[in-house]
Amino acid sequence: MNNKRNHIVLVTGGSRGIGYGISRRFLQDGFSVAVGYCHHPEGAEKLALEFPNALPVQIDLEERKSIRSALARIREHFRAQVGILVNNGAIAQEKPFLTITDEDWDRMLKINLAGPFALTQETLPSMIEAGWGRIINISSIGGQWGGFNQVHYAAAKAGLISFTRSMAKIYSADGITSNAIAPGLVETDMSSSELATLAGQEKVKLIPSRRLGNVEEVAAAVAFLASDEAGYITGQTLNLNGGMYFV
Repeated sequence: MNNKRNHIVLVTGGSRGIGYGISRRFLQDGFSVAVGYCHHPEGAEKLALEFPNALPVQIDLEERKSIRSALARIREHFRAQVGILVNNGAIAQEKPFLTITDEDWDRMLKINLAGPFALTQETLPSMIEAGWGRIINISSIGGQWGGFNQVHYAAAKAGLISFTRSMAKIYSADGITSNAIAPGLVETDMSSSELATLAGQEKVKLIPSRRLGNVEEVAAAVAFLASDEAGYITGQTLNLNGGMYFV
């Protein structure tokens, strides 16, 4: 992309794991990046020390007021609107289905699905005005083949894939692409609890590539979907899973 300075990137959950890798990749590629975090600013602050074009931004995906405040801070700092939105921020929870509470279910969907909905709704008007935008939602293989001890997580991620397609149907004609990436097992703090279980260890054995993915591979896919070269790709879910799931 030859107009990096014109497109501000916002990565939610950008302080850790996959989000940290995505934020770093955009920063290395010369973009100005708002690195979103909720409770753990350390990674965002580390990036800001290394890259002058990184801005740590606190965002609580459960609260639209917090989302609006974060976007206002981004506009004030960069003197520009978000043009590339990466909805990565999420929570996970390992829990047998019959023990999932109403509160567990509601919080999972509020953060993992309602959060991206609200952020997309708040950033779309400026993308429409600019005639260009990128919405990239980080879903999960769990949203495609279901969950075992993560039923509520899988449901939220499946909803995110459908949301991605809906945005593509409505806004692609405005120059705004909407795509999802569905990682399989990737080495992060969030996946460590699942990989520590017998079921998680069995999953690793069944990966055709015989290894876990890494955050750099996810970040590379996000960087491509954000580029001008990917302008005719919209409404798609990119399966980044080492061959675990085919569609």
